[in-house]
Amino acid sequence: MSYWFPKAVRWSTGLVFTLLCAAVATYAFTFLFDALKPQSGNPLHAQFAISGLDVPAHFFGGGLALLLAPLQMSDWVRRRIPRLHRLSGGLYVGGVLIAGLAGLSLARHAQGGAATGVGFGLLALAWLATTGIGIGHALAGDLIRHRRWMWRSIALTASAVTLRLILGVGLGVLHLPFAQVYLLAAWGCWMFNLTVCELLLRWPRQPAPMPAAKALSGVR
Repeated sequence: MSYWFPKAVRWSTGLVFTLLCAAVATYAFTFLFDALKPQSGNPLHAQFAISGLDVPAHFFGGGLALLLAPLQMSDWVRRRIPRLHRLSGGLYVGGVLIAGLAGLSLARHAQGGAATGVGFGLLALAWLATTGIGIGHALAGDLIRHRRWMWRSIALTASAVTLRLILGVGLGVLHLPFAQVYLLAAWGCWMFNLTVCELLLRWPRQPAPMPAAKALSGVR
């Protein structure tokens, strides 16, 4: 997808996105090994400890999807190495399926009560739905709609990044109460991402180059 953004902006944004996805994925895989061990002073650890296998499933699937999201967005890989695109796409969908289903279960025990749980539950449903619709369009051969819906899926995958940015700013910088920040993060992390994604999908595309003969005829 080509938009009216300078190439340097697209490359730098892509690099930042890739680094953030890799950082959160690394955190997820690291956290995976001690997610069931409650730690004093961290309400998330205590809450996650009662959730059984949902936690490792969510962190493993989500971490896998995050690692593969930048690769799936690469037009170069899609055009030059289509087999890699399809292989990583299959792994990405598997990660979303595992993490999304686990996320639905985790939403029932979300820290902060029903309001937070509903936010995370809707995120999981939207994540599974956008990915499923995208795969359906790919199987039907409609690659344009496939790519648009997978962009939405990846925007929801990146909610893990936005969630931690909101928590970092709200708790670490502004020192706001945990319950308020977590509630904002539960809804804002995916609604903000989807809004940005929809704006990008509707951004004017670069017009196709005009054939030289047609361009010369227009000068007359």
